[in-house]
Amino acid sequence: MEGSREYALALARASAGAVLFAFPLLMTMEMWFLGFYMDRYRLALFLVLNLPLLIGLSYYAGFERTADWRDDVLDALSALAVGFVASAAMLGLFGVLKPGMPLQEAVGKIALQAVPASMGAMLARKQLAGDGGGGEGREEAASYGGELFLMTVGAIFVGFNVAPTEEIALIAFQMTSWHAVLLALASLLALHALVYTVGFGGQESRGGHGLVSVFLRFTLVGYGIALIVSLYVLWTFGRIDGAGISTTAMTVVVLAFPAALGAATARLIV
Repeated sequence: MEGSREYALALARASAGAVLFAFPLLMTMEMWFLGFYMDRYRLALFLVLNLPLLIGLSYYAGFERTADWRDDVLDALSALAVGFVASAAMLGLFGVLKPGMPLQEAVGKIALQAVPASMGAMLARKQLAGDGGGGEGREEAASYGGELFLMTVGAIFVGFNVAPTEEIALIAFQMTSWHAVLLALASLLALHALVYTVGFGGQESRGGHGLVSVFLRFTLVGYGIALIVSLYVLWTFGRIDGAGISTTAMTVVVLAFPAALGAATARLIV
């Protein structure tokens, strides 16, 4: 009985986390349009790739403590279900979903919003619980690969909030090559300063010490993660379809700035 009550409380907290994290995107017009016209194969791939991300999040910072990988899978599916329900409820409340709307359009809008909502649901314990989160021990003991996974989650967590907006393409259009170089350097400097301040596990252990080790093992790799995440998200949303190499590179560098900040502050987010 006590276990059922705790799980119900965890689900309630997950629902709150889903709405809190997803509401900027739930109220973003570009996301409504993307849910209508984006390529369905890309949307399906986005949902499929979200599942292993949720399983990993469950292990490190799930909305309840888990005993083994089976629990992580079940909690990932629960978080995804919460994301779908919360997204459908909020889109309906905002009048985005209307009676008579084609089923394919409604499902597309809900499914796209369910990705960030499910991440918010999974991170609810870390962000909202009074005990500071259920995955601290595992997070502190994370291997180097685990640290990179957390950085990836941080990059997605922050970058996703601005990726669908037209401003990303507008900023890239206004920039020159020198602006792009300076923005990339600023991203690296900000990422390095934040990583060194927040203190990742490999900063003082697991091979090498000091500024250079942190820069090589976390800053450069973290920025690479931010670039890859940015490129994939932009491709998923169709933001770089038909664009030349120069325009694509500019747009990726722009989105990689917030994504890099997310990667650097993953310890605070996840």
